[in-house]
Amino acid sequence: MKRMMMVGFIGFLFLSLVSIQGYSQTVDEILEKMIEAQGGRKVLEAIKNTTFTGSMQIMAMNITGSFIMYQQEPNKVRMDAEMMGMTFTRAYDGTTAWSTDPQTGASAEMSEKQAKHFKRGALGRDVLLIPKKLSITYKFKGKEKINDKEYLVLEQIHPDDFTVTIYVDAQTYLVYKSRSLTLNQVEAEVESDTVTTDYKKVEGVIMPHSITTFQDGQEYMKISLTEITFNSDLEDSLFKMK
Repeated sequence: MKRMMMVGFIGFLFLSLVSIQGYSQTVDEILEKMIEAQGGRKVLEAIKNTTFTGSMQIMAMNITGSFIMYQQEPNKVRMDAEMMGMTFTRAYDGTTAWSTDPQTGASAEMSEKQAKHFKRGALGRDVLLIPKKLSITYKFKGKEKINDKEYLVLEQIHPDDFTVTIYVDAQTYLVYKSRSLTLNQVEAEVESDTVTTDYKKVEGVIMPHSITTFQDGQEYMKISLTEITFNSDLEDSLFKMK
């Protein structure tokens, strides 16, 4: 059970990282303003990989841990995490989604349900830069006020009809919150919100450094990013199952 809980925690963490005025605006116009707000299309297209380092806390169980995540465009990812004195890995090499057992260190392919969610989350910046090539569509659903602040609401719809609802600050065009279904520790789908704050500029890119996730309306996990780097020398072998 402990292993299942830890796998669920790190999967939820991954999805949280992963790996986003006015009714007269079109969806394309909103997306372009979101791209510009993050640093501009030229800057984002120049990013070939990103490395995230940080800490996390599972609020309900008072569990803390640390992690490092590597994301290689367009769809490779690896996360190494340490929780409760154990280290484990989850990764996707563009073909195979796999994880290690935190107790034995043995590697194995993820279950079909885990792999489906993980592969979707492994998609990088292309979901914003070139969504049509991925058969991803966006719909503008209007405006919504949260704590007296106005947000633009977009639906990001994947080819399998999986939908992410994105709340975009109407003034800054930075993502404030996203909502979707994710897997909990026993692989049941639950509604989750991811709130991204503390935006800072890193090598010309505006990135959130604080992430809080909620499951079924309850605060679940807090993530603090301590370092973000771009375009490191990452080999494809890093993402392969050992």
